[in-house]
Amino acid sequence: MNTIFLDTNIIIDFLADREPFSEDAAKLFDFSLKGKSKIYVSALSYNNIYYILRRQFSHIETIKMLTALNEWTIMLEASKDIVNKSLQSDFTDFEDAIQYYSALTNQNIECIVTRNTKDYKKSVLPVMTPREVLKCL
Repeated sequence: MNTIFLDTNIIIDFLADREPFSEDAAKLFDFSLKGKSKIYVSALSYNNIYYILRRQFSHIETIKMLTALNEWTIMLEASKDIVNKSLQSDFTDFEDAIQYYSALTNQNIECIVTRNTKDYKKSVLPVMTPREVLKCL
């Protein structure tokens, strides 16, 4: 698994140092920073991450973290087509639907990484936890 798509929860685990999940999330980013994998994220994630991190950090600190995230990852757009597909999907979590359809726009993505694997039951891409992906890396 060299090309992965990260669900927002994994990114927040890493940036907010949410224990016990942050260690595995940090390892995923470490692999990417060492050039051993590529991490894709949805543009949608940025506003959700900002909203959550802003509870813990200042605006300036949060923007610095998002700027670093933008350097460490490859951002996928959340287009009108993606939103339309998400609206018509049977996902119970709309945010997950947008992330899923964003991931499908890039044929290089090998899996979706999330702690909520049950939210992606009908995914055509493999869905794995960070720990499962780390075993493959």
